[in-house]
Amino acid sequence: MNKSELIEHIAKQADISKAAAGRALEAIMGGVRTTLKKGGTVSLVGFGSFAVTKRAARAGRNPRTGAAIKIKSAKIPKFRPGKALRDALN
Repeated sequence: MNKSELIEHIAKQADISKAAAGRALEAIMGGVRTTLKKGGTVSLVGFGSFAVTKRAARAGRNPRTGAAIKIKSAKIPKFRPGKALRDALN
């Protein structure tokens, strides 16, 4: 499912226009993005939680030349599914 399909699904389920569903989805994604940028977590009970973790600096290889390179440390988003989501899939 891509973003436009998700907007269409939200519009049907909530009985709202696609434009309103698109704005709602953008608001949700913006809220998650802003919270994660500030170092917080977003927990949606029954669905899962989003958090930021730090990936340590490490050594890697350039696939073209095979030369060793340094990969900088980075903050990356992580998603941890909730119990209800895991149970729905199994």
